[in-house]
Amino acid sequence: MTTRSFLFALWAGGGAVPPALSVIRALRERGHHVRALADKSLHDEVAAAGGVPIGWTTAPQGDPSDPQADLIRDFEARTPLGEFARLRDRIACGPAADYARDTLAELRANPADVLVAEHILLGVLTAGEAAGVPVASLVTTLYPLPAAGAPPFGPAFTPATGPIGRLRDHLVGKLVTKPWAKGLPALNRARTDNGLPPVKSVLDAFDRVDRCLVLSPRTLDYPGRRFPAHVRHVGPRLDDPAWAGQQPLELPPGDAPLALVGLSSSYMKQRELLNKIAEALGGLPVRALLTTGPAIDPATIRAPRNVLVTAAAPHTAALRNAAVTITHAGHGTAVKSLAAGVPLVCIPQGRDQFEVARHLEFAGAGITVSKRAAPRTIARAIGRVLHDPSYGRAARRLADEIAAETADDRAVSELESLAGRP
Repeated sequence: MTTRSFLFALWAGGGAVPPALSVIRALRERGHHVRALADKSLHDEVAAAGGVPIGWTTAPQGDPSDPQADLIRDFEARTPLGEFARLRDRIACGPAADYARDTLAELRANPADVLVAEHILLGVLTAGEAAGVPVASLVTTLYPLPAAGAPPFGPAFTPATGPIGRLRDHLVGKLVTKPWAKGLPALNRARTDNGLPPVKSVLDAFDRVDRCLVLSPRTLDYPGRRFPAHVRHVGPRLDDPAWAGQQPLELPPGDAPLALVGLSSSYMKQRELLNKIAEALGGLPVRALLTTGPAIDPATIRAPRNVLVTAAAPHTAALRNAAVTITHAGHGTAVKSLAAGVPLVCIPQGRDQFEVARHLEFAGAGITVSKRAAPRTIARAIGRVLHDPSYGRAARRLADEIAAETADDRAVSELESLAGRP
C-alpha cells in the first residue's frame, strides 16, 4: 500500500468532531500521514487520534464546551432562522476568505494528496478547488442538502404522499434554501480572491468537491431519496469521543432496566432539561446513567437515588446494558444507540436534532417529546418505549443494517481512492 498525505480541516462544532477524528485515526492506523487544521481547543483530541494538529492563523476559533468561547453561540438565537444565520455568518460563509487563506498557506507549505473538510467549511472547500487538489467533504449527520425524493431538510417533514405533499416540498424547499443567499457575497469574494469564478448560489459551492462522504447510516435516511453522483454513504463512526471513551464505566446498582441519558456535548442551555429528565426517571422502576457532557457541571443536576450522574462515560459500553436512550437526538448519540439495538426517546433542542428525531420515528425506533414537556410527560414516553416491543424490534433491525454498512471502512477506502487519482 502506498502511503499518502491527508490534510483535514475541522472546526469546534461539538458532535461533528468525533466522527472526523475517527476517520483520522483509521487513516493513521493504515500508515498514512495526517495533519489537521483545527481550533486550538481540538488539538489534544487530534493528537490523541494520531494526527498532527495545526492552528488556524486568521480563521475563527472556539470551544463549544465553554459558552463564552463558543463560536456560533446558537443557544442565544430565538428562532431556528436566527440559529441558522449564526452558522452561515460565523462559519460557512462569513469567514470563508479566512478559512481559504489559512488552508492555502498550509497546502503550499506542505502539499497533501487529499484535502478533507467538514462540509460546512466552504472556505476550506474553496481553497482545495483553487489549489487543484482532490477534495472530500464530510457530512457528520443526515445529508442536509436538497435531494430528489425526500422532503426539504429542516422542517422535519415525513415523506410526501400525493400531489399536495409534493407541492408542500417544492414550496417549503424554496423557503428553506432562501436564507443561504445572504452568505453568497462573502463566499464569492473568497472565490474571486483565489482566482475562481463566482457561484450562482451557496448551495452550488457544496457540490464543488470530488466526494461528499456522509458518515450516517443510509438505512436511517428516507428510502426513496436520490443523491448526487459524488455523494457516498460510508456508514457512521461509532467511536466514543476521547474525553468520554477514556472514562471507566460505572453503572448504577441493581438489575432494573438501564436508561442512558445524554444530551449535547456543547452548551445548549440543557441544564433544566437534564433536571426534568432526572425527575421523570425518579418515578420509574429503572436505573439510569445520566451523562452531562463537558458543558454542564454534574453537581447542578438534582438526581434521585436511582439516577447516577457523571460528566462523561463511554456510551458504547453503556449501551450494551441499556434498554432505552433518552437524548436530544444528536446524530452521534442516536446512531450509537441504534447500532446497539437500543430504542430512543428524543427531546430535540435545535440544529439537526428535529430531523434526526423525525427519521428515528419514521423508522419506528423511537418517539419524540417536546423540550418543554413536563417530567410526567417524559416519564410516560420512557415507559411507552420500554413496554412496547415494536420500538426494540425496529432498533435491532437498524442495528443489523448498520453492522452490514460498517463491516468495511468505506470512508477510508473512498479517501484512499481519491489519493491515488492522477
